[in-house]
Amino acid sequence: MFKTVLFPVDMSPEAQQAAQLAIDLVKHHQSRLVILSVVESPTEGGANGEQSSPEAVAQLLTQVKSRFADQGIEADVLEREGQPAFVICDVADELDANVIVMGCRGIGLIEDGQTESVTNRVINLAPCPVLVVP
Repeated sequence: MFKTVLFPVDMSPEAQQAAQLAIDLVKHHQSRLVILSVVESPTEGGANGEQSSPEAVAQLLTQVKSRFADQGIEADVLEREGQPAFVICDVADELDANVIVMGCRGIGLIEDGQTESVTNRVINLAPCPVLVVP
């Protein structure tokens, strides 16, 4: 049923908690897993310097990929730049993803002063179902 699972990840605890559900889903459906990290560019309103550091992103992706590898899951890794919600939805569309698995809260806001979360925006824009882990 779920051939391709997209797992957007950031440095939030919620994203780390969502990893276990992604593991279970991928194992159960023998799905392809794609891990996505979106770096907000300064011109896009990115407020979190820690998340945008190339070293921090590389370390995060290595840790997450290793966590899946420990469970016997091979994952593809993508790193993109832009506004997280839009990039996540664009990548889901490009990959023809069957589901997006993500935490209920991520690091940072999406635009200057807006309180709508990345997760809420993804839910409203995604080309496929979104499984949100509280």
